[in-house]
Amino acid sequence: MIMDLNEAASAGHADLSRGTHQPGLRAYHARLLLSLIRRHGSLPKAEIARRTGLSAQTVSVIIRQLEADGLLTKEKPQRGKVGQPLVPFSLNRDGAYFIGLKIGRRSGDLILLDLAGNVRAKIHQTYAYPVPGELLSFVRRSLDRLTSHLDAEGRKRIAGLGIAAPFELWNWGEEVGAAHNILEAWRGFDLQKDIEALCPWPVY
Repeated sequence: MIMDLNEAASAGHADLSRGTHQPGLRAYHARLLLSLIRRHGSLPKAEIARRTGLSAQTVSVIIRQLEADGLLTKEKPQRGKVGQPLVPFSLNRDGAYFIGLKIGRRSGDLILLDLAGNVRAKIHQTYAYPVPGELLSFVRRSLDRLTSHLDAEGRKRIAGLGIAAPFELWNWGEEVGAAHNILEAWRGFDLQKDIEALCPWPVY
């Protein structure tokens, strides 16, 4: 399951357009910084500027906003041989959460990921073959349990729910051993719309 960081700033309530005439560009740079730190681990401002090609001032402004919004954490300064100590910044894993629904041939998974990409909770459901009604029931009864350990603030930081499913499930009857008319129920079925009715978050 691939976690998309594009909604992290929204989950952290960041207004990344403050103080800029290019809000779209600044939001892009914020996503760039989050992705960079996620891939490489904690990094100081100077290293972030070097790797991204952004100015030191731009990096400082964006990091200050991301830190204020709870998406980045300042770590203990690292002293080198010369110069001022370097202060690394890392992802605050509790800064945002993402839910994933994976629909497989024989089972489904509902997964809660944190901003650092760690699996914080997972609920597994097996079935003979995927049926729309049964999957909706699985999601309906599992969402509260999946997020039960999060407090009210944590739930506000859920950025969205992403669905991963095979293409044209109605054509998978032979592969999963289901009668044609059973999987035909997927044809024209709007899973995204039905799941949107079950949760308060964007569904992708």
